[in-house]
Order: sequence, then structure tokens, then C-alpha cells
Amino acid sequence: MSEDYPPRQEEKEDEPPEPGLGPMGLGILLGAVGLYLFYFFALSSMHFLAGPAALIPLGVYLLVAVVLAVRPRTSRLGAGLLIGLGIFTLLGGGICVGLLAQMRPLR
Repeated sequence: MSEDYPPRQEEKEDEPPEPGLGPMGLGILLGAVGLYLFYFFALSSMHFLAGPAALIPLGVYLLVAVVLAVRPRTSRLGAGLLIGLGIFTLLGGGICVGLLAQMRPLR
């Protein structure tokens, strides 16, 4: 009495998705790498971004990332951008401390 039934549609959809970058990975990649590239090129050529004005692009980036994270359609991209900002801050702080530790005092 066992009959072969075709598999249910639900069972077919339970397969895990193929690995990919996705919106969150894209946000992390664009966020961290984009901020490093921006500050490397912008601070070396734009002298008006000296001192406290160097924080203006970070504020704009943070505002855009939060707005994207709050909207349901773009929440994963916004979360990725916020994670990228965290990576930028941690690695940038480490690089800065490393450079400051190598400096010698003036005599």
C-alpha cells in the first residue's frame, strides 16, 4: 500500500541557499575598504579635511548607514555598512597606535 508520492514543495525549498556575498557582505566590504580608500586619498590631497573637519565624512557615512539599516528593504546593507564602520575603526585605531608607538620624541 505504499505509494510513491512526489516530494512536497516545502521539502524542496529546505535546501540551504548557495553561498554568496549578499547585501550584508557587500556592505561590510564597501564600508571598510571604501572608508580606507577615501581617507587615504582624500586626506593626502584635500587639506580642508584637517582637524575636526575630518570627522564630517564619517558622520555622513554613519547617517546613511543608520537610515539604510532602519528601512526593512535595505536593513542588511545598512547593517553591513555599520559593521564595516566598526572594522574601519578597530583597524584604523590599531594602525594609528602602531604608528604613534614608533615615533621618537623630539630632542
